[in-house]
Amino acid sequence: MVERLGEEILGPDGHIDRSRVADRVFGDRDALAWLEGLLHPKVSAEYLIWREQLGRLENPPEVCATEVPLLYEVGGETRFDRVVVITAPQKLREARTKVPLAGRSDRLIADEEKVKRADYSYVNTGTVEELDEFVGQVMAELRAARGLASR
Repeated sequence: MVERLGEEILGPDGHIDRSRVADRVFGDRDALAWLEGLLHPKVSAEYLIWREQLGRLENPPEVCATEVPLLYEVGGETRFDRVVVITAPQKLREARTKVPLAGRSDRLIADEEKVKRADYSYVNTGTVEELDEFVGQVMAELRAARGLASR
């Protein structure tokens, strides 16, 4: 990564600093494409190994959930039985994050399209308790539907 992106991605401790990598790649589409090409296959492989390990447990979980920020953008939705999309208005996202969002969202599929494609969706403008209630309802439905054919 240092060879491709430069020494400026290293923090004071000499290790790769994710925020410095973000600063470097989000303003350079070629660098971002290179980084995604490097990372996405590794992340997908890790997920598939984890899912297989869960399936081999003596008492596997009824439902497992995985957060995938670029799910639709990388065509990853085909690896999942159900998709839950949680959105929030842009200004609220900006208020909640510690990382600048400028230059990141222009390459993303619009929330409206993600919601259309998802099995479940939620607009997260409320409290943590309200979000927890939504997640609990979805988990209950997924447990009840367990064994149904995948889409």
